[in-house]
Amino acid sequence: MRLGVNLTYQNPVKVAQEAERLGYDLALAPEGYRSDAATVLGTVALRTRSIHLASGVFQIPGRTPALTALTAATLDALSGARFRLGLGISNPDISEGWYGVPFDRPLGRTREYVEIVRRALGREQVTYAGEHFRLPPPGCTAAPLKLLTEPVRTHIPIYLAAVGPRSLELAGEIADGWLGAFCTPESLARSLHHLRNGRIRAGGELDGFEVLPGVPVAVNDDLDAAVDAVRGYVAHFIGMGDRRRNFYYGLAERMGFEREAAAIHERHAAGDLQGARAVVPAEFVDRVSLLGPIARIADRMNDYMDNGATTLVVSPFAATREGQAEVLHAVAAARESLRPVRGDEDRGVAARGRGGARRSVRQEGLLQ
Repeated sequence: MRLGVNLTYQNPVKVAQEAERLGYDLALAPEGYRSDAATVLGTVALRTRSIHLASGVFQIPGRTPALTALTAATLDALSGARFRLGLGISNPDISEGWYGVPFDRPLGRTREYVEIVRRALGREQVTYAGEHFRLPPPGCTAAPLKLLTEPVRTHIPIYLAAVGPRSLELAGEIADGWLGAFCTPESLARSLHHLRNGRIRAGGELDGFEVLPGVPVAVNDDLDAAVDAVRGYVAHFIGMGDRRRNFYYGLAERMGFEREAAAIHERHAAGDLQGARAVVPAEFVDRVSLLGPIARIADRMNDYMDNGATTLVVSPFAATREGQAEVLHAVAAARESLRPVRGDEDRGVAARGRGGARRSVRQEGLLQ
């Protein structure tokens, strides 16, 4: 199984260089409340040599398809053909509150967006008449979209972030890979079912399709401390925006944490960020993260691998750059102990079998 690392705008070069030295395949730059992704990736591209780079993800509402294609072509050229284009529809609060773009019919908007981007990256002269995008608009005599960036390869892989069944099927149908968040090994197996349906619709299978679940990582022999390091991250995503339209809130509900999700969101909405963090259940954090000592992390990585992950994207939770490097080292060391991947027919049974044997967070004394 390959490894990826999520970067932040704080110390991205050092983290990416250390990941590269350790044999990580991919460095991704998220985009959201703190920073854009393109600036971080451009900085890292010029200071690394072999590690692949990806937007994780560019927000579709915040960029026109033409700008996304131009940015992707530029980053691919700067990095020597190491760029992969991650895209996502973001969420209603960002789409409407930040960019003034309606969030209606996001799947149709994404389908058209990806088609335009692919054609532009293929150096076509793009005219397009869709429901969401019209290039050029009716009555306009402007020249059509065409990139003049000198290509360093003919195809830049496109990954889509997705959560729900329909968006997963769309990712399987039109993308080269999928970026997942708040994934458990069990939910990963279910996601692959929907991704495969999309691939079949497009006339293919999952062979060669990249499956990249993202997981927070906190390395600590004290499991309570490991959980605590990730609680604020979880509280932010479950607590943000309107809970009726919050994908992550809905995911927590589907995982059986309805009351806890409501308590997190209520406190977060009231501005009580510490209170929201305090009521994040340890069991939820544990199920969507890699926590504890190296041996425990390796066991969980086996679960992800057996359920179909091709690249595990880790977010190192540590207060210092040195601490982040220690997390990268620990995950790399854990990978060395992974057993050979099982065949598709064994993955579900294997994961369920280990899940029954694995001690719960309650048994290991974690706080609730």
